Amino acid sequence: MIRVAFPLIGGRLWTGGYNYLLNLLRVVQSAAPGRISPVVLFGPEIPPEDQAPFAAIPGVETVVDAAFGTAGRGRRLAEALLLGLDTAAADAFRRHDIDVVFEAAQFYGWRLPVPAIAWIPDFQHRYLTHLFSPFARLKRAVGFNAQVWSGRRIMLSSEDARRDCERFHPASRGRTAVVRFAVPRVEAVEAAEAGAAAHRHGLPDGFFFLPNQFWSHKNHLTVIEALAILDARGTPKVVAASGNPADPRDPKHFQRLQARVAELGLEQRFRILGLIPYGDIALLMRASAALINPSRFEGWSTTVEEAKATGTPMILSDLPVHREQGGDGARYFDPLDAEALANVLAEFLPAAPAEREQAALTAVSRSRADVAAFATAFVGLAETAAADRAATHR
Repeated sequence: MIRVAFPLIGGRLWTGGYNYLLNLLRVVQSAAPGRISPVVLFGPEIPPEDQAPFAAIPGVETVVDAAFGTAGRGRRLAEALLLGLDTAAADAFRRHDIDVVFEAAQFYGWRLPVPAIAWIPDFQHRYLTHLFSPFARLKRAVGFNAQVWSGRRIMLSSEDARRDCERFHPASRGRTAVVRFAVPRVEAVEAAEAGAAAHRHGLPDGFFFLPNQFWSHKNHLTVIEALAILDARGTPKVVAASGNPADPRDPKHFQRLQARVAELGLEQRFRILGLIPYGDIALLMRASAALINPSRFEGWSTTVEEAKATGTPMILSDLPVHREQGGDGARYFDPLDAEALANVLAEFLPAAPAEREQAALTAVSRSRADVAAFATAFVGLAETAAADRAATHR
């Protein structure tokens, strides 16, 4: 069986990366069991409670190895770029009998003796340049170019991202693969249980749910301004926003959002929940009138997948990737136009309970199909990468 290494992605500052990897492994192991043998690699600074969810997945091996710690990471990256190999990581892959490496947010060198799948989530730095320092843009450009020119198989999460990749990095053509991630449908959530969760968070009937990290490009400000417009019209709405308040690229962003909410007197309209237990996400999805994702840029939105898996109505910023992901099952608005969003919220009619129940039932078969496609696509890519290695050793 192919042993695939998964160095930990994300963590306390990028919960999206952590949850992506956790979901990927859960899906692959449940929908395509026995096809690959995943090995998750942690640095020694990762606390046991962050390792435990991975260890709980059947068939997943977890390893703590100093080669994947934060200490010396900059030096190891310099080695990979300048000398062609992160020797500490390469030695670790050899020790653990790794056949394929899942490379995300790190580069292990063009002389890496193990084939690698490079996951590039998006090309946000090409579009929202003001959110990146010159050094951050350069780091991304150098990293992506290094992965492309090293002959990696490049994994993208959408056709939109694939078009960007092949436009900005023409050498990647012929080696890109779209692997659209999906989330498993949660167990059926009773309306009463969902209502109790909303009550626990102090939320009224008919609230809209916005579960995104409080990063600048997630565009909470447009939602806040839309709520102010609705208040002025005398048609108030409530939005509940959950997520990590820390934006590593703009540490003061969350405080500015709070200040704007206070300035507009919207504390009861824009409810900031902060980080909440993951299990509450599905409950609040079920209790809400609709999901809102106002983001100015996405690679493939986890929150949209969660809404699709629970049959939750969706109100999405009008991005090509959102159109690809949400299709005809969502309402769209210009992410830079607060009045457009205000109009969508004002005109939105919550579905009747029977309609929501039917939507949840419909989501079951769709979710199963999406999850199976996700697992099959990823495993197929891992097998292709392993075959690349076999071909070079003939």
